[in-house]
Amino acid sequence: MPLGQLNKGITMDELLDICIESFDSDGNLCGNNEQLQLLLTMHRLFMSSADLLHKVRDLYQEALRMSSSLLCLKICYFVRYWITELWMIFRIDKSLLEAMEDFRLLAQAHGQEIHWLLMDMNQISSWEWSWKISKRIMATSSKKQKVSLLFDHLEPEELAEQLTYLEFKSFRRISFLDYQNYIVHSCVKENPAMERSIALCNGISQWVQLMVLSRPTPQLRAEVFTKFIHVAQKLYQLQNFNTLMAVTGGLCHSSIFRLKETSMHVPHEANKVLNEMTELLSSCRNYDNYRRAWSECSSFKIPILGVHLKDLISLHEAKPNYLEDKILNMPKLYALYVHINDLIQLQQLVPCLDVNKDLVHLLTLSLDLFYTEDEIYELSYAREPRIHRAPPATPSKSPVLADWTSGVAPKPDPKIISKHVQRMVDSVFKNYDHDQDGYISQEEFEKIAASFPFSFCVMKKDREGLVSREEITAYFMRANSMYSKLGLGFPHNFQETTYLRPTFCDNCAGFLWGVIKQGYRCKDCGMNCHKQCKDLVVFECKKRYKSTAGDHSPSYDPTTGVKSHEGEGSFTFSKEDSAEHHDENKGRAIVLVGSSLPKLSVKHKGTQTDDCLYGDSLSMPFILSSPRRKSEQDSVHLMATSSPPSLCSSPLPVQKRAYVKWENKNSIDKPKEEGQHCTSTHVEPDQERNLRAENEALTIHLKDAQRRIEALQTELRKLQVQDTMDLKDYS
Repeated sequence: MPLGQLNKGITMDELLDICIESFDSDGNLCGNNEQLQLLLTMHRLFMSSADLLHKVRDLYQEALRMSSSLLCLKICYFVRYWITELWMIFRIDKSLLEAMEDFRLLAQAHGQEIHWLLMDMNQISSWEWSWKISKRIMATSSKKQKVSLLFDHLEPEELAEQLTYLEFKSFRRISFLDYQNYIVHSCVKENPAMERSIALCNGISQWVQLMVLSRPTPQLRAEVFTKFIHVAQKLYQLQNFNTLMAVTGGLCHSSIFRLKETSMHVPHEANKVLNEMTELLSSCRNYDNYRRAWSECSSFKIPILGVHLKDLISLHEAKPNYLEDKILNMPKLYALYVHINDLIQLQQLVPCLDVNKDLVHLLTLSLDLFYTEDEIYELSYAREPRIHRAPPATPSKSPVLADWTSGVAPKPDPKIISKHVQRMVDSVFKNYDHDQDGYISQEEFEKIAASFPFSFCVMKKDREGLVSREEITAYFMRANSMYSKLGLGFPHNFQETTYLRPTFCDNCAGFLWGVIKQGYRCKDCGMNCHKQCKDLVVFECKKRYKSTAGDHSPSYDPTTGVKSHEGEGSFTFSKEDSAEHHDENKGRAIVLVGSSLPKLSVKHKGTQTDDCLYGDSLSMPFILSSPRRKSEQDSVHLMATSSPPSLCSSPLPVQKRAYVKWENKNSIDKPKEEGQHCTSTHVEPDQERNLRAENEALTIHLKDAQRRIEALQTELRKLQVQDTMDLKDYS
């Protein structure tokens, strides 16, 4: 758009008059509409949209007083054009919506029915639906009916195309208004489309790092490293520069760069390609190499969004909004408009990609990562420890990463994670449940789980060697909730409880051992769990309005759908009880020791089991230790134990656990002879017989509970199969 006389500047009122006069009596535009677009899109740099509409309303009132029906009609055509072309702002700007309602009431009050109808906004909902449909990518569907969901089986070209699909899907949802908000606020706060784009870029970069670090040997890490270099090559061929930046940034991150043993196994040609990509994306000379390559690209291409947003901010801050008193800086407005409009036009170029939705679901769930720099460095140093004792270098970002992605850590949305998990589980059973009985083999599931860059929690199995759809869903949901630091919307109200009947943990299915205060019970929903499990529960509390904390109703297990009966008259300790317990333990030193191991067991020298792991099976043998005297019962240890090999061989960056060690200061201060005398105690025969009888009774109750659980699960599966058959017969 040649600015012509506007190049010297113009006031807002003069520009508004020019735009209104560009409509004829029939509502058609006379000549070019770029001046109109410039005003409606860029006015927010000077005033709010509601203030601009107030100016238009004042002109309308003045035209009514002058009895200028043609001018009134042109003003209404201008407003209709605004609503039609930029309806999105009317959906999010409440003050603009209120000003528009007042404007319409003014026209209606003066009997101008035609004017009132021209400013109708009832069509906005249908326009929004059409816009969402238009933003869907009609990509070429994969020719394969079933594909492998294992990372090792995926070709670099397949990965590059699926990543490009996800990137373009995110890029296409950024509107003109989102770019303008970024210019005005210089941040992505309250800009969800921009936040999702940043989260995707950071997620891909972290995913690359974690996939490399997930391999146990330098040779295997070098293979993954080389594979991602080939993915970067394919991304460059697809002209997807934003994802290319994320992948290259992940490979060049200092947590990967420091792996000297791994780099020794990377082929020379692969390193040469990586150096070329790094040079292409280097920030030297204001990304000169990238800008040159970008200008040479044609047809479909995805820009490095951070570079172009940085250009918008630089242009906005370098030049003033006004040349002098109330004279708009039109060259600045035009430059910003052209730059944003170029990015919007790129969204209309749909790529020709061979997209497989199952692979997309796999990648989408894999990219739901929320690790910190420190956690990634823990993985790196676990793979290749430092040789010298010098303090570790400060974690640094890759030199090719744009500054705009730093400091952005959007909170994970439970609904979105649940949707990603459901889609992923559907894809797994579509490709691996060959006989369609609702189960896949344990071996296949372990291979799929190993394709993810993070380790998982322990999973229960209904049938030996087989995994059901419900179990996999609960497995992925729990893993994502634990490792994305997901806070539940409805937390539990756990209180320490004594159970008079055998009770199982609703979180890990382990038995709640002990004489008193065996575990914790939610006062609202009745969920029971171990002390070490109550912070790992990922199921929301569903309050029972007709029950209390001390009722005898069974508690519901959300993972299996099985009700577990707790003991009659379970007691919740009050503050008075806690005070008495506190008085008993006076003089004891509490020592908190951090531990990073994934599993915990409880060892009590008086009543708890010895070396008992809370595993994934209910049939694990539990051995009660012999009782001790009061002096030895003062020692209570919550000890960390080593876990069995994980499905994914990567070290586990879990939250720090802590255990409490009680030590009786009085016994420490006593003379050595007296201490030796205290240790030479013997167990009375009657007490030992009573304990053995209690142990046998608990074992019988445990077996009965197992049989009831298995029977209930069998009935549940039969009902599900029957419902499915009835549904098919009905259809």
